[in-house]
Amino acid sequence: MGGNNMTSSTPSQLTPAKALEIAKNCEDGVPPAVTAVLERAISELWQRIQAQPSTYVMHKEEFIVFNYYRSRFANVATAQQAVARFWNNFRGDSTDINGGYTS
Repeated sequence: MGGNNMTSSTPSQLTPAKALEIAKNCEDGVPPAVTAVLERAISELWQRIQAQPSTYVMHKEEFIVFNYYRSRFANVATAQQAVARFWNNFRGDSTDINGGYTS
């Protein structure tokens, strides 16, 4: 796919799900507004995980964002435990997630 249409969405209107879709389809680098939305989402999610390191269970949309940034947390035990909790509690079609996005 060619470019993306960042002019139709301002950063405040851009959801993490939409930002991931744009990032997935970017051929010439991820636009700064998209990166900002994704960075804010992963930062907020990581804060929630750290606040409840042994009990926080990500929902599907959070996990997809986390999965996009999984290399950032590759050697972090808290992150690995959060991923395990997600999968232990996930009820749904894993192809919705495994077909997701990774950086």
